[in-house]
Amino acid sequence: MAPGLPCVATPMTQLVASFGLAIRQLRERQGWSQESLAGRADLHRPYVGELERGQAIPSLVTLEKLASALGLSLANLLAHAERISQRRLVRGIELKAIAC
Repeated sequence: MAPGLPCVATPMTQLVASFGLAIRQLRERQGWSQESLAGRADLHRPYVGELERGQAIPSLVTLEKLASALGLSLANLLAHAERISQRRLVRGIELKAIAC
């Protein structure tokens, strides 16, 4: 992005950020550190951090590893991320309506 231009989130970046937040929420719900989740999912701890911050897009294999480590089906993991994404979308619309 060029300097001085506003940062506009695209649907793809919103989806990646929502997935990262889902992973973080589910990990914290278990009382686990990033290192603990990484070990259970056979991933590197820095990569888990990148996923949680929305700085990396996981492969299908990684999604399955995370779901299994968290004791969820892949569908339930993605559904959790989708719920977060929808809530963020609604909040964004509400904030835009207030600003107008």
